[in-house]
Amino acid sequence: MKCPFCDHMQDKVVDSRESTGGDTIRRRRECLACQRRFTTYERIDEVPYMVIKKDGRREKFDRQKVLNGLIKACEKRPVSMPKLEDLVNRVESKVTDSPDREISTKDIGEFLIENLRELDKIAYVRFASVYRDFQDEAAFVDELQNLIRPKLP
Repeated sequence: MKCPFCDHMQDKVVDSRESTGGDTIRRRRECLACQRRFTTYERIDEVPYMVIKKDGRREKFDRQKVLNGLIKACEKRPVSMPKLEDLVNRVESKVTDSPDREISTKDIGEFLIENLRELDKIAYVRFASVYRDFQDEAAFVDELQNLIRPKLP
């Protein structure tokens, strides 16, 4: 930190306090050259995690939007909210673990479909029908047949 009075580059922190909102830290500093005190304010500069939509648009990741989609797919099904919350937590971890802070909706959707398949077959078909945008009955029947057929190791 550069002293605003003498431009010296070394100082010591005398006092630190967090703001009431917790988003900034106020620090009292003392210059080691001129012994004058000054205040700095530090805040975390948060870059949002982005989702790349099918049409190429980018949108901020919305945890609630993912949860709402899962709730719709699991409506009137024996899937508990803690299980859905856990699934949303895993999706959020997948997004935050992405090194470039971006993930495609395709990756998120496939991850959710894989997990819903194990959680509840009906919820899986409901979610897949919206996510994969079935255009006719044949596509829907194909998906059901894939679900019924046992997976080969």
